[in-house]
Amino acid sequence: QVQLVESGGGLAQPGGSLRLSCTASGRTFSEDAMAWFRQAPGKDREFVAVVNWSGWITYYADSVKGRFTISRDNTKNTVYLQMNNLKPADTALYYCAVARTRHTPMIPDSYESWGQGTQVTVSS
Repeated sequence: QVQLVESGGGLAQPGGSLRLSCTASGRTFSEDAMAWFRQAPGKDREFVAVVNWSGWITYYADSVKGRFTISRDNTKNTVYLQMNNLKPADTALYYCAVARTRHTPMIPDSYESWGQGTQVTVSS
């Protein structure tokens, strides 16, 4: 059974940083796309960032480009999201997800496994 466990969320001040981690278990993920999505209260789940199976290809939502960095360590089945220069608009529940593809999908329906989410709150 696939399980994804996120950690690293919390409270940060505007301009601050947080690093999210998501560790997957249950099978091998070295050929899967791994991504981060987020959902704020009253809003739809939105794409944040995706990294391909090798870690060489990444894509970001325009709203986080230049501030967030996604990376992965296949030896640890873990994907990371380094978030810098945080803004109040980044406040949301952040989810990691895995898709069995060598592509880099950006829509939630392409992902078959999800974590439980970790809350990020940006406030002074």
